[in-house]
Amino acid sequence: MTVTYTARVANARFCGFSKLLLAWRGSIYKVLYKEFIAFFAMYTAISITYRFVLYDDQKRYFEKLAIYCNHYASLIPMSFVLGFYVTLVVNRWWSQYTCIPLPDRLMCTLSAGLQGSDERGRLLRRTMMRYASLSALLILRSVSTAVFKRFPTMDHVVEAGFMTREERKKFEGLQCPYNKYWIPCVWFTNLVAVARCEGRIKDDATLKLLLEELNDFRGNCSMLFHYDMISVPLVYTQVVTLAVYSFFLVCLIGRQFLDPSQGYPGHDLDLYVPIFTLLQFFFYAGWLKVAEQLINPFGEDDDDFETNWLIDRNFQVSMMAVDEMYGDLPMMERDRYWNDSNPRPPYTAATLFGLRKPSFQGSTFDMAIPKEEMHFQPLEDIAENLEEPGSRHPNMALFNRLLVAAPSPSSLMEGALRRTSAQLQRLRRFPGDLNPPSSDDDEDDLGKLGKGGSLPSGLGQDTQSTVCSFRGEASTRTPLLDVCFTQERRGALPEQEERRAEGSDGGSVDNYVIDDDDNVNGGGGGGGGTGGSDGRREESPVGEIDESGPLSRPPPPLWPSRGRYARRASAMVSPRPLAVPLPGPLARSTQELFRSQPVVNQSRATTPAHRKPSAKMSFLPVPSFSVPQRLRSLSMGSEFTGP
Repeated sequence: MTVTYTARVANARFCGFSKLLLAWRGSIYKVLYKEFIAFFAMYTAISITYRFVLYDDQKRYFEKLAIYCNHYASLIPMSFVLGFYVTLVVNRWWSQYTCIPLPDRLMCTLSAGLQGSDERGRLLRRTMMRYASLSALLILRSVSTAVFKRFPTMDHVVEAGFMTREERKKFEGLQCPYNKYWIPCVWFTNLVAVARCEGRIKDDATLKLLLEELNDFRGNCSMLFHYDMISVPLVYTQVVTLAVYSFFLVCLIGRQFLDPSQGYPGHDLDLYVPIFTLLQFFFYAGWLKVAEQLINPFGEDDDDFETNWLIDRNFQVSMMAVDEMYGDLPMMERDRYWNDSNPRPPYTAATLFGLRKPSFQGSTFDMAIPKEEMHFQPLEDIAENLEEPGSRHPNMALFNRLLVAAPSPSSLMEGALRRTSAQLQRLRRFPGDLNPPSSDDDEDDLGKLGKGGSLPSGLGQDTQSTVCSFRGEASTRTPLLDVCFTQERRGALPEQEERRAEGSDGGSVDNYVIDDDDNVNGGGGGGGGTGGSDGRREESPVGEIDESGPLSRPPPPLWPSRGRYARRASAMVSPRPLAVPLPGPLARSTQELFRSQPVVNQSRATTPAHRKPSAKMSFLPVPSFSVPQRLRSLSMGSEFTGP
């Protein structure tokens, strides 16, 4: 029977486990003493031979062999292999115990679900439980040596009362080459169906519950059978066994005490008895013995499962539950605490200390919080704190300023997006003329339009439409098919040539200042605004191409200002005006990239009330290039490939 010592270690005390070291039944001494004596005898025999039998030259050779074995014995990964193996075996051992079929749930369901106090009802309940116990007996008889010794043949099963002679004939009459432990379970289901037809099982829900419990019971029987059939892989067991035995066979030579007069390192003492080698053998060989004992818990070792006891207990309890206890209820009466709203069972003198302990309310029950931190905060203040993290975290605000101060490609790209949006707004205001407005009022109106408009973004925009919004109105999506590109005249005007010359000397092309109102101020000799000296520029009509001159217009600024564009691009911009010089090659490449200007189809775009679109619009295709290249219209989020 399993050795039980739980009560002896119920309370932790000084040297609590030391009392268990003197136990013999189920102990490591009983399991290992034979191997331990054999190992020590072999070690002693080799030691005596080395000391008294071998000649001097033979002793020198043996000493070299002992040093060699001791040096290379540590290469055997015994701890690693043995540790994993024992862990696997212990987990398998406990899983097999949880799969032992127990009839407790089945007998309670059967007692409540199958009605009838007459002899027929009693016969049905007892027969069903006997079939369940017979199925468990047959599977335990197949996997446990102790049960097989108790019931070696089917005659013993019939004589023990688990099966009748008629049932044995039925059982043996079924020709099946496999284990037939499942046949009583099928008989059980047939009887359940009969009881349902007779009305002793009132509804299908009870029938379903009864069959589910039976299937769980049969599933445990099946798991025991498969655990018995599928063991731990043999190669794993062989590797572990060879690792342990080969290690200690090497230790028989390598751990010998050599002659101290020879001066071998580590051999200064001659103790005759290898104490630590014996302890090492005790631990590692004992560990292997634990796995050997637990790998099959259905044997007859001291710590194996008491399967015969389980058979007796399960059969007796199940029969009592469905027969003698069926309908047997004690008389109901009021309990002792009938009128007590707070019942408290009494304590003995040995357990009064439990009354002094307060009940557990939670780990944060006694947590203290300062009073100034207990007040609720208005939601408006919380929103402001989330929008302005710089006020609460000055270090983070400084870090953001440093990030904004550094030039990045995203700022250049955002300037290009802003330029394209401004051109779309200009075309929207003046569909027949690409020149900027001449009056200051028109410039102010254009600035307002720029502030009220939305920035088209190629990163988050629909690839099939362009978003434009003016004066705070709802944005109008223009499909890509209705947007064409115009090509400006390549002949440069004198004012533009002068402005470009000034830009090359640090003027308006390479140095722009963008203020907070989204207006562009040219740095150098170009003057403020967007035009030349008088604020206007003359351009050729739309659609005319001059093949002899360069592009007629310098690129607009490529740096973002504070406002909606900065918020759209998720960039933080300093509140002061930003002035950064643009390198010449980068300005020229940007100019060539964006010289194709998008034009919105006026029939679909929203037109202000005081402006009317022109009756005719000239559209030109995208100009071709000598070198194939890919142009990306950042304002519309689509790609065009030149020939």
